[in-house]
Amino acid sequence: MDYKSKIRVIPDYPQPGIRFKDITTLLQDGTAYQAAINEIVQQLQGKEIDLVVGPEARGFVVGAPLAYALGVGFIPVRKAGKLPAETIEANYSLEYGKDALTIHKDAIRPGQKILIADDLLATGGTISATLDLVKQLEGDPVGAAFFIELTYLNGRKKLEDLDVITLVQY
Repeated sequence: MDYKSKIRVIPDYPQPGIRFKDITTLLQDGTAYQAAINEIVQQLQGKEIDLVVGPEARGFVVGAPLAYALGVGFIPVRKAGKLPAETIEANYSLEYGKDALTIHKDAIRPGQKILIADDLLATGGTISATLDLVKQLEGDPVGAAFFIELTYLNGRKKLEDLDVITLVQY
């Protein structure tokens, strides 16, 4: 499937010079959305995965259906103050700012095999923070899956130890 034709590019959002890759147009096309999830699931065949971890918010719409299709649990990673139980935190830089992510302290047991999923791999900041949280809880990160990769931002270099799956590259 031509996923690029399903992704809207919005210039100068959220600030001048950024060409935002908007997956909402892919998500509203049920056939394309299902195909994208199924393609990632196929690429994961034979990989041992216990849990899928996804950062908010678009990581939820990629990670949760992947977890469902794989028959494993899904763990949300959220911004500070959004999770109700005890959390741990990791700070990170975006291509246009800074932020922090949290995960429940009891979300992952030591040694569990973790797939990290999100809509987009850009600079790798969000995923590096998510990876840090997984490692703090002694999870075993085994891969990362994305709908989109912005290759010119070199985020993959921050994930050298992981198998990385992307459907579309810009």
